Amino acid sequence: MGLNTEIRVNGLIFKNPVIPASGTFNFGREMAELYDLSVLGGMVSKGLTLSPRKGNPSPRIAESSSGMLNSVGLQNPGIDHFIEYDHDFFCSQGCISIVNAAGSTEDEYVQAVIKLNETDCDIIELNLSCPNVTEGCMIFGSSPRAVGSVVSKVRKETSKPIWVKLTPNTGDVTAAALAAEAEGADGISLINTLLGLAVDISSGRPVIRNNYAGLSGPAIKPVALRMVNQVYLRVGIPVIGMGGIASADDVIEFMMAGASLVQIGTANINDPYACIRIIEDLPDRMLKYGINDLQSLTGSLRLWDQE
Repeated sequence: MGLNTEIRVNGLIFKNPVIPASGTFNFGREMAELYDLSVLGGMVSKGLTLSPRKGNPSPRIAESSSGMLNSVGLQNPGIDHFIEYDHDFFCSQGCISIVNAAGSTEDEYVQAVIKLNETDCDIIELNLSCPNVTEGCMIFGSSPRAVGSVVSKVRKETSKPIWVKLTPNTGDVTAAALAAEAEGADGISLINTLLGLAVDISSGRPVIRNNYAGLSGPAIKPVALRMVNQVYLRVGIPVIGMGGIASADDVIEFMMAGASLVQIGTANINDPYACIRIIEDLPDRMLKYGINDLQSLTGSLRLWDQE
């Protein structure tokens, strides 16, 4: 029997579970100069807002132990610019296309989804979790009621699958996930970055101009695995896991914890070939662990109290 890396989610076929995360792949043009993007399971666009955003002032990126801090602040050209200049390229790369949409108000999310509903993208991912803007995103993501309200309103505007990207910077991420599911979400993406701080001793100020920033990379992997597992055990829709994934073994761990698909973020910054390396390594790891069908891994983790 041959090895099967295909994953079926929301009626779509992903040739493998590996997807570059929003904000780490732009719209794919730069990476397309390095390798054929059709090898990917899917691609998530840079986070898009109704109007262009310049983002936060510099410095806005800093290295940290086993990871990085970023406070880019959703710098992007705006949805209209994407539709005019980047949409055709982004949606024609031979993999599933996912557009990430962000906003500062419920109406901005609604208007963004209305525009994206007319495009060829396969999935819309609502960013309700960015910790690096002064309004919107995390304000919605930290409140289950607000999450449910946003999802309810955008659900009426599109038949495309909707994934909801949630923040870990909240008391109970499962409550937000359940609220999203109840209002019609088709998937839960988690986790976004953990809010952190880096200190510059010589100046007596934070390293990041915006003071606090989002921590990503291997440092957050254990937290991400825990939250993916907790949400998987409570919801009935697919979970898309992310947070410190840098190897094929990481992918397998996240799928065992409950992820149907995974997104690769910081690893792309360290190594632009990270996604293709992981995809190429997956068959060998499947053979090592006796895995014939990757999809069968999802949720296979046996917690000690489940014996």
